[in-house]
Amino acid sequence: MRMRSSELEEGKSGCVKVTARQRLLLGLLNALGGSARNIDFQKILFLYCQETDSGNLYDFVPYKRGAFSFTSYADRRKLISHGLIEDCEHQWRLTDAGEAAESDLFLKDFVESLDGLQGDDLVADTYRRFPYYAIRSEIAEKILNGDDAALNRIEREKLKTSPHPLQTIGYEGRSLESYLNLLIQAGVNVLCDVRRNPISRKYGFSKSTLGNACAGVGIWYEHMPELGIPSEQRQELNSQEDYDALFTEYERDYLPKQTEALAKIQEWIENGARVALTCYEHLPHQCHRHCVAEKLEAMSHSQLEARHL
Repeated sequence: MRMRSSELEEGKSGCVKVTARQRLLLGLLNALGGSARNIDFQKILFLYCQETDSGNLYDFVPYKRGAFSFTSYADRRKLISHGLIEDCEHQWRLTDAGEAAESDLFLKDFVESLDGLQGDDLVADTYRRFPYYAIRSEIAEKILNGDDAALNRIEREKLKTSPHPLQTIGYEGRSLESYLNLLIQAGVNVLCDVRRNPISRKYGFSKSTLGNACAGVGIWYEHMPELGIPSEQRQELNSQEDYDALFTEYERDYLPKQTEALAKIQEWIENGARVALTCYEHLPHQCHRHCVAEKLEAMSHSQLEARHL
């Protein structure tokens, strides 16, 4: 979708630049006539992102009412602050400034292809076609009342998760939603954050936001700063040799002192929890979480082997 000079006017304060993702939100709302109920807009955005070549701007997770994008709501808040979307509790609605977005014929064609589908019928359509995204739904039985085939497909999706007891994951290069999907598909029900300082400039990965997102998809979040490495010790890591030297010191001098935190994780696992250790780095051998995993393997009374997502 094109904006006027790729920007929108914001009165005397100058111009507001919007991202490609945010332009999609504005354009889709425009194609819907300027407003849509929360659940309808979320499902239409989901279908657009699933069905079009240019629709990969948002990832989604299985949530309480089906496919949901946390990131789309973060962008919504930004657009509200820019005065382009109204601050409505139950609707997405363009302001006059938001309507300054030029029309996109492809988005209009996409909306027309839905043939007016909305409400429960729209939700049910997404559940039938994409059953994975209904596995956390609290309304599936109501929405699909009598459709045993669709409900059975959703149940089969639930059974695909892995029961592996210990895993590790980094969020580098991942959206919040793609990260959560990996946890869900791996059967994780406890996420243990081993960062010393659980803050991030990347949306979704600061402590409170990540904890709330995990709760929404049925994962318990626990922060254990005592297992982290101070940021000043992580400076000037320019080679794998630098990482290895840091981790050798961590394993020798620091980790053996964290008996209480390690015993807590061990107890979770022994009681049947499926735990994932998380930090930033994508590669486990460049993150201290692999040291924690190896220590837990050594402490285990059974043959525990960590899996790196």
